[in-house]
Amino acid sequence: MPDAFLLRRKAYAGCGSLPWMLFAERVMIGSIARVVIYGLLGLVGLPIATTLLVLALSHAFDPRCGTPGDSGGCEMGAVSIGVLAALPGLAIGVALAIFQEWRKRQRG
Repeated sequence: MPDAFLLRRKAYAGCGSLPWMLFAERVMIGSIARVVIYGLLGLVGLPIATTLLVLALSHAFDPRCGTPGDSGGCEMGAVSIGVLAALPGLAIGVALAIFQEWRKRQRG
């Protein structure tokens, strides 16, 4: 099966815009890679930060957390909130990357 890149190159062989098309493809691939990386960082980073923050606040303000009678309730609450923060973290990461790309294109 022929390579898709070579097929596009043959299709653009007659026009003078081939270098610009190849540059645009590289820029788009870089933009998509940046969106994926930021999304994954948000997907992993926000739940970790949320879990640690909720755990610290629950231990600071609830004297029953961490005692033998607690049976892990505070910890499970912190973990469940962290798990629920995964999709918003992904959305925030993707939105941040898209906003940065938009600002970069606006500046020229």
